[in-house]
Amino acid sequence: LMKCFYSSSVSEDLGCRRGEFSRKHYGSVELLISSDADGAIQRAGRFRVENGSSGENTDYTPGTWHRTDVHLENPECHTRWYFKYFLGKVHQNYIGTDAEKNPFFLSVVLSDQNNQRVPQYHSILWRKTGTQKICLPYSPTKTLSVKSILSAMSLDKFEKSPREIFHPEIQKDLLVLEEQEGSVNFKFGVLYAKDGQLTDDEMFSNETGSESFQRFLHLLGDTITLKGWTGYRGGLDTKNDTTGTCSIYTVFQGHEIMFHVSTMLPYSRENKQQVERKRHIGNDIVTIVFQEGEESSPAFKPSMIRSHFTHIFALVRYNKQNDSYRLKIFSEESVPLFGPPLPSPPVFTNHQEFRDFVLVKLINGEKATLETPTFSQKRQRTLDMLIRSLYQDLVPDLHKVNNMLNRRSFSDVLPESPKSTRKKEEARQAEFVRLGQALKLKTTVKGDATANLATTSFCKKEPWESQSFCSNFPHEVVCADSWGQSLLVSTDAGILLVDDGQPSVQVFDKTLQIKQMHVLEALDLLIARTDKGKDSRLLVFRLSAVQKDIETKQMIRSKYDCRENKLERTKGCHLYAINTHHGSELRIVVAIRNKLLLVTKKYNPRNSLTSSSLLSSSESPVEEFQYIREICLSDPPVIMTLVDGPTGDSDNMICVAYRHQFDLVNESTGESYRLHHVETNKVNFVAAIDVYEDGEAGLLLCYNYVCQYRKVYPFNGSSPLIQPSAYDFHFSWNQVPYAVVCAFPYILAFTTDSIEIRLVVNGNLVHTAVVPELQLVASRSDIYFKATTAVSGSSDSSSKEMSSSSPQTPTAYEMPERPLSSLEGEVLCKNLYKIPLSNLVGRSIERPLKSPLAPKVITTTTSSGIASLPVTHSLSLSRMEIKEIASRTRKELLGLLDEPIPKTESAQKQKKVPRRQSDPKQGAVRSTSSDRIISSSFESYSEGCHLSTSSDPDTLANREESSPSSYPFQLISLYDEDIIDLK
Repeated sequence: LMKCFYSSSVSEDLGCRRGEFSRKHYGSVELLISSDADGAIQRAGRFRVENGSSGENTDYTPGTWHRTDVHLENPECHTRWYFKYFLGKVHQNYIGTDAEKNPFFLSVVLSDQNNQRVPQYHSILWRKTGTQKICLPYSPTKTLSVKSILSAMSLDKFEKSPREIFHPEIQKDLLVLEEQEGSVNFKFGVLYAKDGQLTDDEMFSNETGSESFQRFLHLLGDTITLKGWTGYRGGLDTKNDTTGTCSIYTVFQGHEIMFHVSTMLPYSRENKQQVERKRHIGNDIVTIVFQEGEESSPAFKPSMIRSHFTHIFALVRYNKQNDSYRLKIFSEESVPLFGPPLPSPPVFTNHQEFRDFVLVKLINGEKATLETPTFSQKRQRTLDMLIRSLYQDLVPDLHKVNNMLNRRSFSDVLPESPKSTRKKEEARQAEFVRLGQALKLKTTVKGDATANLATTSFCKKEPWESQSFCSNFPHEVVCADSWGQSLLVSTDAGILLVDDGQPSVQVFDKTLQIKQMHVLEALDLLIARTDKGKDSRLLVFRLSAVQKDIETKQMIRSKYDCRENKLERTKGCHLYAINTHHGSELRIVVAIRNKLLLVTKKYNPRNSLTSSSLLSSSESPVEEFQYIREICLSDPPVIMTLVDGPTGDSDNMICVAYRHQFDLVNESTGESYRLHHVETNKVNFVAAIDVYEDGEAGLLLCYNYVCQYRKVYPFNGSSPLIQPSAYDFHFSWNQVPYAVVCAFPYILAFTTDSIEIRLVVNGNLVHTAVVPELQLVASRSDIYFKATTAVSGSSDSSSKEMSSSSPQTPTAYEMPERPLSSLEGEVLCKNLYKIPLSNLVGRSIERPLKSPLAPKVITTTTSSGIASLPVTHSLSLSRMEIKEIASRTRKELLGLLDEPIPKTESAQKQKKVPRRQSDPKQGAVRSTSSDRIISSSFESYSEGCHLSTSSDPDTLANREESSPSSYPFQLISLYDEDIIDLK
């Protein structure tokens, strides 16, 4: 048992590897050349080819990328802020010019974050270079000024100070500016290619498609009649049938999609080039090519198509033998990386999953294409023209407005109106809200906004869904780290070992105040930084000794029992860091003011196991550590991260953050090199995360709202090559995080009330989860966080909508100045939750983790007197075993029921309602425009849906199997409200 316990856990292995990522998942760039039947070269082009093949190591097994990794990137429900948070609500808009005399617009609104009692300021800055969006926290005691908002957006100098715009019509103009980010609806080309066709003229000349092609079209969407069509038309003629009589159309996650099918567009026998068909498909950014024939036949190449507009081709082949589809993606070289990455091999036997994957891939691909220079420069010119035109129209009106009102520009964002003008202001606000709500309704009905429901999010389990780990945890958490399945937590009551479903065990009393800790199971070590100021020290313990104290319950150690565990020379340390990959040698860098101490411990697995099992006479491992050298910096570091060199021999680096810069320090020589300089006046350093792309080191530098990736190349002599690279990129968070966690393919930012989830490779937003009073607890392996939930006795726990009254004078029930815990009639609960790292990185854990606490078997007795089966807190039960236990328990319970359960009156009424026929294609639309907007087809996803309210025993058994109660929040993606119900 001890030997198994001290072996490296799978969770720790994942924790060490999660910073390893590769862009090879997203294809590689190739020069593609097309030739005619005689072998003459026609055209050539550079495309990134994704075919699902992986040249990675064996850790990336085929089928790694499951359906849970299929996400719409930068979804409109999280990016169209003005439509979602501003339009139809009282908010403030400002106009000004920067130091270069370029006009800009600023919009600010105070809103309740998704009815979670989390008031926030949402701010949008429109400039010719694009839009910038940030969230700022609300404080009832501290007012916010326009100057501070613009400063947070790195805009400090102005040619003309911002002035507020009072006219309600400004909402229409700002909505037009937001629409420049891209359409919410899409048009995709579908080109049918027979076996052996090598030119676009041959492909466009196919009058009809095969039976398999027709099945593919039916999978994509519904056949609609164009004449009289009132929905999104994608440039097709809906009056005179000049572009054909029918087309393929669907709604996917709120987006209307029209397909330009080559065989449905007008065909001309006289025109061999089929200009009418090319006019539509050739002007689509994304085109699907359905190719007949065997795999050995000549494959399609993008260079076969003469189009300067199409940037992405999706090659689809159908295999009749196993009824499967194979997918291959070609992207023009300038298109940024976009997901989801193709599975390996890229073969789909489940047709519904294939459809969802293709549509998500194509939507993400078109959004990524809009970021290429070809499109971004056009969009920037259009945005600049619109902003300047709007500025010229508004400036004359601003001079007519009362100067007293304009003085609000640099005062509070939400001030009290003077009594003399209060009635006039209330009338203006009422008209402002009325016009905004009418504009919002008109935009929705017209189809220029996504539908309210994202239809797949109700039943689809996301990788970031968390599990309840410890209910009602009353202590204040300082820091923590995972130990097997347990969590070692430093609290105000001492150091506790917490396990799911078991009472907490005290390991150290509260005299020992641990501020930072690492549990290294493979090395049988616990490293901790204790106390503060001059009394702070670095302590090292053997986990085996701590384990022995827990098992024997001999003593609870205090600060005074740890004298032998102090590392020399570490007095007064305020920070330390260890290397992520410590298989051969553990390196610790300790910061004492502006001095860095390098300490190492040689690792011998055989000696480690021997010393662990026999527990040598010296329980303190202090003697195993050796002091190497001391490095002096110019300032005390705020953040410190160790970067492993390619050889590990005199090329290891230390990334430090201080003042306004990130520096790299050579561990061997102590020389420092400037990695990145922060230009802003105020710097809030968040993290420097070491990541390794295909074995080469890189750093994610996080500060303020910015996250920047910098690749650190191998040494050139004695210096690292630090220079701009095509691999470098940066993106901005919507809110300043206090912690950032990388778990490829995701990067998660934690704020005080939300988790912002993005993709590492491109920084695109995937989801924002609102979690009130959020605190990240541990993240080195599995991610643990603490959240406060208010459990109300009332059935209606959501907060009141704030659009009914002015946010300039927030009332007590809308924006309580008291903390959440003081609200009457509510019980405060502080729970610990866990997001398994294996879910995020897409790899399954092969064996259960060993917990330092002995597995506890609980036998409960039901009210009927039947003892339930023993429940052990382990991951060793298979899915079939869990299902068998649930089935046997269900049969025993059903055997006790002699009388049928009477149906309630409401249930009898519901039985009379005819069940709506489900459509096999999610969100497919067949009739009116109102159906088009609200169609969701929940029945097609009813299997596995943990939100079912059925009382059927089979349904209950399935619900027990999926364990929905273990999730602290439900992810219900609504356009206006993304609700996360903490339980």
